[in-house]
Amino acid sequence: MQSRITIAVPSLNQARYLNEALDSIFAQDVPSEVYVMDGGSTDGTLDVIKAWEPRLAGWQSGPDGGQSDAINRGIACGTAPYVTWLNSDDLLIEGALARLVEKLEAQPDVPACYGRTWDLDDATGERKATWVEPFSQNRLALRCIVSQPGTVIRRSVWNALDGLDPALQMAMDYDLWWRIFRRFGPPAFIDAFVAVNRVHSLTKTNTRRRAHYREAMAVVRKHNGRVPIKWWLAQPYQIWFRSGFREL
Repeated sequence: MQSRITIAVPSLNQARYLNEALDSIFAQDVPSEVYVMDGGSTDGTLDVIKAWEPRLAGWQSGPDGGQSDAINRGIACGTAPYVTWLNSDDLLIEGALARLVEKLEAQPDVPACYGRTWDLDDATGERKATWVEPFSQNRLALRCIVSQPGTVIRRSVWNALDGLDPALQMAMDYDLWWRIFRRFGPPAFIDAFVAVNRVHSLTKTNTRRRAHYREAMAVVRKHNGRVPIKWWLAQPYQIWFRSGFREL
């Protein structure tokens, strides 16, 4: 059966999560071609990859240019009309891809679509809804209202934009939503939960808050022309108080 979606799975020393991520992909009822792009893990990730190898369209393991580079190369390996990526510590909810692809096929002028996602606390098992909203330029300028694990993009749009900006390592998805909107119009929103964003102590958002904020604010300034004051007011809490002064 011809694949409908290309999925890149970037990974680096995520063996404890990768199996569950791949299981959630292959449990979907949309034919997909999956490429695992490993950055040279040393924690048993290769054993997980090899266990799934018969079902993968391909995989690589070795040094890369970072997460954006790995995702771009993974998606470039495929040919399906829709694309996305799933970080190796995230999950798709049953039926997610069918919902997202159905929306794109029903609205051929829409460049991408996204749904709601859960934030799953890996330490406590508690989950809460990620802050996701119907698309609005004004709201996007205040925060990233699109949660990446819950998105699907047309390959034609992805190719026209040359995928992710490889110079970005923290807010590359935020930058992508802006570029999609500026060139092709707003993505469509599905008011349903489609994915799980796992929150744990080793995510880049937690370990590199200062860099994440700096890069996200640069993205807003580039695409919106100015940085709303909300970013300056929230920055002390997000960087210093929540990080416990680790980055000072």
